[in-house]
Amino acid sequence: MAGLQSGSPTPQDLTVHGQSRVLEVSFSDGQTFRIPFELMRVYSPSAEVQGHGPGQEVLQTGKREVDLVGLEPVGNYAVQPTFSDGHDSGIYSWDFLYFLGSQQDQLWADYEARLQAAGVDRDAPMPEKAGHSCGGH
Repeated sequence: MAGLQSGSPTPQDLTVHGQSRVLEVSFSDGQTFRIPFELMRVYSPSAEVQGHGPGQEVLQTGKREVDLVGLEPVGNYAVQPTFSDGHDSGIYSWDFLYFLGSQQDQLWADYEARLQAAGVDRDAPMPEKAGHSCGGH
């Protein structure tokens, strides 16, 4: 999902709502999504979160209060947010933002199931990083 699929809806408007911690995105097909910063952060498309292959995903916790402190355009196909916890390596294509917005209920359910399976609380602090040296972070 790194690029823009031909014929895919494109954003017409992006609004950062800091107080309610959501990114509102209106697309060319008439859909408007309010994507919580926490959801964006825990599903970041970065290697730091997704890993470098299947099964290497890093479960994110303690992100309920995360803020969006920057949002930079990447060409004409994506944005790169900077979160208040310092995470800034995810590039969110228009397709990926549409996916996050349209699949929110399922993504939240999957996230909660992953937390439960790991025996971790959503608000638990992230463990310290140790031994990861891919050089991309």
